[in-house]
Amino acid sequence: MTTLVFALLIAFGSFAAGLLGALTGLGGGIIVVPMLTLLFHVHLRYAIGASLVSVIATSSGAAAAYVREGYTNVRIGILLEVATTTGALIGAVLSGIVPTSALAFLFGIVLLYTAYRSMKPRAEHAILTTPHSWSVRLRLDSTYPTPAGLQPYSVDRVPQGFAIMWIAGILSALLGIGSGIVKVLAMDQMMRLPFKVSTTTSNFMIGVTAAASAGVYLHRGYIDPTIAFPVMLGVLGGALLGARILGVANTTRLRQLFTIVVVVMAIEMLYKGATGGL
Repeated sequence: MTTLVFALLIAFGSFAAGLLGALTGLGGGIIVVPMLTLLFHVHLRYAIGASLVSVIATSSGAAAAYVREGYTNVRIGILLEVATTTGALIGAVLSGIVPTSALAFLFGIVLLYTAYRSMKPRAEHAILTTPHSWSVRLRLDSTYPTPAGLQPYSVDRVPQGFAIMWIAGILSALLGIGSGIVKVLAMDQMMRLPFKVSTTTSNFMIGVTAAASAGVYLHRGYIDPTIAFPVMLGVLGGALLGARILGVANTTRLRQLFTIVVVVMAIEMLYKGATGGL
């Protein structure tokens, strides 16, 4: 396989990852890392480095559109980014210590738990009878556009969501996933935000989280331009398309797609981690 063909295949796969990442708030990295390691046999640490670059591209490509259209809750994003950036710096330091097989196994466990929580049904537009004190003080409750007009929603359990975001930052640096899966889980299930608000706010945040740890990977030589560049272009193209599709997408279908992709990737990463295939 020539270098050109290799780069084109990576770019095509990354385009699909970016599209899914923009629609579900995953950031694309959750697909890019397994794709590079399982299909193209790229070393896991170089795959994580390329994924972090792609995550920054995804956030830049999709976040601006989501903010303009009124889906993203910027106040929540800025608040929670304090926790994820701190966690990302800690995770970047730990990344040079944790073995590759342990990273793959951790990746798989996180994915399976995310899939389990995403299948639990709940009200899409939660309005609290007693507003959360943090949400009132920080003015986090907001609205987002629906076909029927602006839909209000309330934000619940802010401290717990903040704590989970700190863990998400650590996982971002360790696994190169932008921690979108954990961010969507925290906002969707813990803080009870509507799914489209969770995914768009996650896209708004993941670029900052990834940038906090990408510099450490670059310093250690784990970002290879021949891999990172086609990944970045592909993911960015998919993210821009996904931003256009999200407004008319069916939330139930997005949840189902989210769960299926996460389970498949979890099984693959657990197997590779257990057998030492990475």
